Amino acid sequence: MFRLISLFLVVVGLLIINTVEGEEPEKRVNEIHNKALTVDTHCDTPMLLLRENFDIGKRNAPPQNRVDFPGMKEGGLDAIFFAAFTSQRERTPENTEAAYQTANKMIDATFDACKKYSEMAEVATTSEDATRIEAAGKRAIYIGMENGFPLGSDIKRVTEFYNRGVRYITLCHSSNNDICDSSTDRVGQEHNGLSRFGKKVVREMNKLGMIIDVSHISDKSFFDVIKYSKAPIIASHSSVRSIAHHNRNMNDEMIKALAKNKGVIQICLLDVYIKDPDTTTVRYQKEKELREIFNTTFNSMNDDGKNKVRSRWREIREKYPRELPTVADYVDHIDYVKNLVGIDYVGIGSDFDGGGGLADCADVSHFPNITMEMLKRDYTEEEILKVWGGNFFRVFRENESLAKIN
Repeated sequence: MFRLISLFLVVVGLLIINTVEGEEPEKRVNEIHNKALTVDTHCDTPMLLLRENFDIGKRNAPPQNRVDFPGMKEGGLDAIFFAAFTSQRERTPENTEAAYQTANKMIDATFDACKKYSEMAEVATTSEDATRIEAAGKRAIYIGMENGFPLGSDIKRVTEFYNRGVRYITLCHSSNNDICDSSTDRVGQEHNGLSRFGKKVVREMNKLGMIIDVSHISDKSFFDVIKYSKAPIIASHSSVRSIAHHNRNMNDEMIKALAKNKGVIQICLLDVYIKDPDTTTVRYQKEKELREIFNTTFNSMNDDGKNKVRSRWREIREKYPRELPTVADYVDHIDYVKNLVGIDYVGIGSDFDGGGGLADCADVSHFPNITMEMLKRDYTEEEILKVWGGNFFRVFRENESLAKIN
């Protein structure tokens, strides 16, 4: 009997210890998130704001969307950049004007959403706004522009969009534009880096205190920005090329140059930027066929044709579910940057609602999982605070300060 009682006490003791150990990391994560000024520097949610059936003030579920105001609160996310995204089209006056109008509609929709849910969120325009808005128990919504296509070749539009609240411009997207070459344009280099107009854009953004975003741009374009920018820059949603070998990611030389510039790489949660894809799967092969259509004939199709291609894309994703990378895979990229150049030059930019999402971080409410993984790897509180916003807001403040000098 004594031996049975002793065994019982040992088992109960182990259960108590395991319960306490299980609760303690979660408590620590919450403490850190409460202390941090957390920011995600890139999501594509404004595209959804243009849809009548989307309500950002209500809790929604992935994969339909991954960012909403209640989810941000649940995940301890204080601030986020909503990207006014426009895809690259042939650079005609008509297409440029259409992109300009679309970007403005997304900006309007962002202001309208924050006005509708003013008790939950507020549009922010300065680095200090995030602290004030967080203290009021609300989410700070910053505005970025993904792709400088809406500028066309009109330098005055840089100031115009700044006055509308835009605080960074991703210079290009998947194809070359009038500003610079893209990392993924099928025809290759056009300007051999920044164009003459692109150099003017860099100078104008520096003058305004508008952050230059180098995600999507070609390697040569990146080094041109490093050369001509007087302010620290960001890669709002890019990852490490030495781990996932996509041209959109940054190689070691680029990361070292970024650190020398005092900028920051915000690691992206999109699967192919975190791990190299398995090219042997049926899904990969079928998606490859559709990507060929998207990259060639899609833009010339009528609406019915485009809808059929989109429907086929959804069918493939439903029929052949992919195995997504994990938070552990994601933090490997943070580790890499930390070991290469130091903890001061890395942060988080999800690309939620634009393709981003991991097996165990599907939306903004799951962000504490990233903090938990960093704690498992013995990151200090100071290091985690830097990753979650300290590094980015340092860059933001430096851009503002340099603009005041100019």
